[in-house]
Amino acid sequence: MLKTKLVLALVLITQILQSQNTPFYTNYTWEENPSYKIEEGTNDPIIALKDKTLTEFFFQEAGLVEYFLEHRVLWLNSDEKIEGYNKVYLPYSSTSKLKVNKARVITKEGKILDLDESKILTAQDEETGRNYKFFAFEGVEKGSFIEYLYVVQRYPRYKGNRILFQSDYKKNNVEFDLYAPKNLVFDFKTYNNTPAIALDTLTTEKLHWQLKMDDVKALDKEETSAYNASKKAVIYKLDRNTADNSKDISSYSKVSQNLYSYYYPSDINGKTQNLIKKFIKEATEGKNIEGEALIRKLEFYIKSNVFKTNDGSENFSDLNEVINKKIANETGLLKLYTALFKSLNIKHELVVTSDRQHLKFDKSFEANTFLTDFLIYFNKTKTYLSPIELDSRYGFPPAYLTDNYGLFIKEVAVGDFVSGLGRIKYIKPIKADKTLDKMIIDIYFDNDNISNCNIKLDRSMSGYYAAYFQPHIHLIKEKDKLVESFAKRINDDVTITKKELVNGDPELFGIKPIQFLLDFNSEVFIEKAGNKYLFKVGELIGRQMELYQEKERVLPVENEFTRSYDRTINIKIPEGYKVANLDDINIKNTFSKDGEELLVFDSHYEINDTNLIIKADEYYRENIISTENYESYRTVINSAADFNKLVLVLEPK
Repeated sequence: MLKTKLVLALVLITQILQSQNTPFYTNYTWEENPSYKIEEGTNDPIIALKDKTLTEFFFQEAGLVEYFLEHRVLWLNSDEKIEGYNKVYLPYSSTSKLKVNKARVITKEGKILDLDESKILTAQDEETGRNYKFFAFEGVEKGSFIEYLYVVQRYPRYKGNRILFQSDYKKNNVEFDLYAPKNLVFDFKTYNNTPAIALDTLTTEKLHWQLKMDDVKALDKEETSAYNASKKAVIYKLDRNTADNSKDISSYSKVSQNLYSYYYPSDINGKTQNLIKKFIKEATEGKNIEGEALIRKLEFYIKSNVFKTNDGSENFSDLNEVINKKIANETGLLKLYTALFKSLNIKHELVVTSDRQHLKFDKSFEANTFLTDFLIYFNKTKTYLSPIELDSRYGFPPAYLTDNYGLFIKEVAVGDFVSGLGRIKYIKPIKADKTLDKMIIDIYFDNDNISNCNIKLDRSMSGYYAAYFQPHIHLIKEKDKLVESFAKRINDDVTITKKELVNGDPELFGIKPIQFLLDFNSEVFIEKAGNKYLFKVGELIGRQMELYQEKERVLPVENEFTRSYDRTINIKIPEGYKVANLDDINIKNTFSKDGEELLVFDSHYEINDTNLIIKADEYYRENIISTENYESYRTVINSAADFNKLVLVLEPK
């Protein structure tokens, strides 16, 4: 029976090989004598006259391969762009073969300068040790064209790949083609108003899908936006093989089973189990710790003691080697976490998602393209941990991986059979009140010199703001300078008389806020104007972001995390004086949706005899703001900047 199947498979492959003829790229080339032209009076620094991407999946005797072709023609009209494109890098690696690589410069007078082999260079990345190739263009002047064409034979990326069509410059003649043997049926989805992919019904010897766009507008980079995720693009994947009737080839159900069996092997031997127990004892210092405290302790120990390497060698992903030598790559780290949590019966799920800045996880189109980043989800506490990112800590995963969808892989058991079941679920962002920047500022003036302002600053941070400092505070040698910086950021010309760091233990992250206490004084906040004093109180909250929009906003706002600011300023009004412009303190701008205030800036005051209490609170309870609501967002952001400019007038009673 096995022999019969093998013979049948060989016959099928032979028939497919015969029907494919030759790869498409072998008959593809550029024009010998091109006549590229730009419309007179064009001032763009760069325009693409041709942008073609072609990929073909092709059966050879050794199996399926992919030929990936790119053909670009770029008009360069500025020194900056000429400098930026004097090198064009090729997707070459040790596992791929460069089948075609040619490039040329076409001057504005039409002279063609071909790059010979000496201008196609190989270099090495010092950090990773990987070799890469690039075209080194010479003789490029303003108004010249550069043209390059290459084909790479590589391991086939058929379970999901994304092609981007848009950049920060205009493109003409944008084309995408995908060829495949007649038995391999691909599925496609386009994004950001890209036209749908069409099947070419005239081609008969192989399957051919295509997309053509006469022009693609430039997409300008905008502040606080998911720029790469907003570009026109297509994602493709192999859906079925009609030769053996296999379907859903790129489905997440298979991915879930494969990932589970890899990261939760059923055959961990006694030696490995003993190493795991020893590791747990070291991490917990032999103490009996449970729940969240245990998770935090393990994470802190790993991120403090296990060195993360980018080396993909198997040694650094072998669990025994990782525990013994405490060096691991990303795969090894994830294996370590899953082994520890499995051994300790800590209920969790593996999550695979994407960085929403670069690629939004599409819950309706299953493709490996979206499976780029790992998290671990704890069912009991509904919290996440990043096993990879050293700057992230339990409860506060990398923020761009939240507010996004992901593939959750849960352990399921049917009798003695145990496997992973995948479900797509939403990864909620951490709530705004969990990331708090809180300031309490007490101010009084010298009796004999009102110009001298004495300030007590109590600034505490939690959540993502604390993550910048608290988990790594033990590694900072000059902690005093860090504490002092919170006064110096307000104004460098201050005299610090007292400073203190509270909750400086890195293991307190997520439990207690880190706190910076400072006493300082200065005359920079007061100006004398006749018999009045101008007190620049707004400067005490520090410089604030300002958003100015000369052009209409195109992209939605994409913040990293939701957040809160809680500011209380207590001012002892000098004896014999009053504040003449109290109403200037009142600034309130909000944005609401479905009856809920999502964006708020609210500054107000109360006065009790000679004590003025100012509250300036700010909340951003939503990360992603649509373009139509951008003006409301901008107004709230600029409200904080307006408060920063607030000057109180102290005048004699």
